[in-house]
Amino acid sequence: MAQQFYVSPEQVMKDRADFARKGIARGKSVVVLSCRDGIALVAENPSPTLHKIGEIYDRIAFAAVGKYNEFESLRQAGVRYADVRGYSYDRVDVTARGLASVYAQSLGTVFTAEQKPFEVELAVAEVGESESGDHIFRLNFDGSIADESGFLAMGGQAETVQAALAAQWQRGAGMAQALRWAVAALESPHAQAAAAASGAPSPGGSGGAHLPAASLEVAVLERKAAAERGTHRTFRRLSDDEVALALAAGS
Repeated sequence: MAQQFYVSPEQVMKDRADFARKGIARGKSVVVLSCRDGIALVAENPSPTLHKIGEIYDRIAFAAVGKYNEFESLRQAGVRYADVRGYSYDRVDVTARGLASVYAQSLGTVFTAEQKPFEVELAVAEVGESESGDHIFRLNFDGSIADESGFLAMGGQAETVQAALAAQWQRGAGMAQALRWAVAALESPHAQAAAAASGAPSPGGSGGAHLPAASLEVAVLERKAAAERGTHRTFRRLSDDEVALALAAGS
């Protein structure tokens, strides 16, 4: 009879967390940030079809990093949850907080009960009537949830991207400025890597490393969509030309 080796619960949880973090760290980053005109969601993603950012409901959007098949199944489940709740009660009863709680329960259950945890990190954003009414929630692979104030960064080298955002982000900025901050933050790890390779001192900001619009996935939750476009759906995906125009305005 084969001998069974004992592994403590603490070691099992640590091994699962390390496994999930390694999977997430291999992916490119995503940034979500609030501004005067709404909420911007920006991902470094050269694929035109495998989206990291998606619409969930009227005023709610979803962003993710990690394994595509895993976060896509969670996105689809979120859409079903929102549709059923909105149909059963009222559209205003569908909130980012409620959706984030459902995601937290699902991620936590998989992390503790299944053999392999999800290798994903999620963001759920809801645009409010004003910037102070915006909600941005971060969900980790283990089901932990955080209410972020103003902005967040996820994915590979998220700490560097988050630090770049913290140095630039201010309340009251317009959408174009928010997009420029987001892209500059996504460029900062590339600038640091280039500086390290050349042996030069690490620059601040993008340091001349520029991501083309075609390698970015950009969407926005527009605060005044009803007044300006006549629709209750605030989510809008930006084309490469619109992204390039917004970035060029600040150059």
